[in-house]
Amino acid sequence: MNADPRLYAFVGVAAILTILPGADMALVTRNVLAVGRRRTMLTIGGISSGCVIHATASALGLSAILATSATAFAAVKTMGAAYLVWLGVQSIRGAGGRSPLPEAEPAANASRAEPFVQGFLTNILNPKVAIFYLTFLPQFIGPGEPVFRRSLFLAGLHIAMGFVWLTAYAWFVDQLGSVLTRPAVKAWLERATGGLLIALGARLAWARR
Repeated sequence: MNADPRLYAFVGVAAILTILPGADMALVTRNVLAVGRRRTMLTIGGISSGCVIHATASALGLSAILATSATAFAAVKTMGAAYLVWLGVQSIRGAGGRSPLPEAEPAANASRAEPFVQGFLTNILNPKVAIFYLTFLPQFIGPGEPVFRRSLFLAGLHIAMGFVWLTAYAWFVDQLGSVLTRPAVKAWLERATGGLLIALGARLAWARR
């Protein structure tokens, strides 16, 4: 089988972009501290689900609307920025006040779904993700290749890398639990991640296409 230099290049670049800190890692850090690693897997699932929708829309060309319509882009980014800021404020307000072991506490169905919803909304309301797929993937699609199938394949690789990376990162944060869940340290970290989420929300609010 012939080597595919475009695929190798994509995997290398996508891997670097995947591990760069951003809203996803900040949210995962927050939720590992707030609700535990097991429920944070729902957050990671929500992030991945948002990526699937963005990737599919990109492959179909729907994301071009965000790339060409200033109004649509502004509307989506404003909602996404407001949601990140809200999560950050909630993290700061509740710093040190939640148990990191939710398994010991019964939760309602709505609260059980909340980590997934947080991950999903954080991702789906970020128009930069849609534009990333729309502008990044075509660079690794050769002439004559089936665009839709190739786009979904590349996006699937990126989503899989993101899922594995965030799962490993959540495990790492959880392994530091004996230190990170000390009341003073946990409260400080929740405030720090809350501040980071607010900063990321502000950056998204000022983002340009």
